[in-house]
Amino acid sequence: MRITISRHVLVFLVVGALVLGLIPGIAAAQTGASGTVIVEEGETVSEVNAVAGAILVQGTVTGDVSGAAGNVLIEGTVEGDVSTATGNLRITGAVDGDVAAGAGDIHIDEGATIGGDLDAGAGTIRIDGAIGGDVTIGADTIQLGDEAEIAGSLTYDGTLEGNLDAVAGEITRDRTIGVSIGPDLQPLASWVFTVYAFVLNLLLGAVLLALFPRFSEDVADRVSTEPVKTGLVGLGLFIAVPLVLVLVALTVIGIPLSIGGAIAFAFLLWIGVVYGRFAIGAWLLSLAGMDNLWLALVGGLLVGAVLSQVPFIGGLLNVVILLLGLGALATGLYEYRRRSRPSSAPAPLGETPADELS
Repeated sequence: MRITISRHVLVFLVVGALVLGLIPGIAAAQTGASGTVIVEEGETVSEVNAVAGAILVQGTVTGDVSGAAGNVLIEGTVEGDVSTATGNLRITGAVDGDVAAGAGDIHIDEGATIGGDLDAGAGTIRIDGAIGGDVTIGADTIQLGDEAEIAGSLTYDGTLEGNLDAVAGEITRDRTIGVSIGPDLQPLASWVFTVYAFVLNLLLGAVLLALFPRFSEDVADRVSTEPVKTGLVGLGLFIAVPLVLVLVALTVIGIPLSIGGAIAFAFLLWIGVVYGRFAIGAWLLSLAGMDNLWLALVGGLLVGAVLSQVPFIGGLLNVVILLLGLGALATGLYEYRRRSRPSSAPAPLGETPADELS
């Protein structure tokens, strides 16, 4: 049975690494989720697609830059188009194609160039660079700097200030544009990230159920029968582990260990999220007199995804679900370790720790 356990652990770690590799922002510079995507100076990538986090382009992107991110900074060259829904957009380099953006603030710096059109909505837009096409923007404040150049026409809504001579074509105010282009894109970006996270969670959950069906079922049972205990265990770990990692890092020589521990704990938190939602799904199915692990996984993940779209209350409930899953996971691993300790009496045939885990 020792070989079986090793095989289970090996498969789990390999699949876990593959799943982590699928998370944009960890695996590749040109794709990201909930992290910073960086195209470094001297680096060339085909395209950049990101959800959440931030985008920094210092090198060259031969294709398009697109996504929903916290902040986007283009210092290098984008040979295609830039399409983003962001917190802020700043261009100091060159974009050969069009730029379409919804953002809090947009700044086209002096020396920056946009070869095509600019179509944007923001709180504040400042243009100090050169734009080769037409500009259509809606903003509270639109500022044209002394060095700004717009080869085409300018259609806007909002307060227009600064160097109007920078516009070679016509300047037209169109009140139908409005100033809410940027904010309207944020719900879409949020749902894109939610769907993406659901797929990743489903993949991890499928791995857990396939490799450890009995352990997973025990986790769900523990959440439904001992919610207070498991929740308190999860809360304790959620607070204690980061504190321990910080203390270890303060020793300087323990920094590598602290970093490794942080990565491992982040992975355990992810498993806790999936197990917590799986347990909620199993509990809901039990209320209807049903018992199906796979249906519980999908249903629980759907509940968590919907809750993530509910302001404040949804996020708070998802944190509670995380603590339940983390506590049940930790308790289950502890009990498994205790049962797997060598004893003086041999275990009955068919009741080894490996059987209990899987």
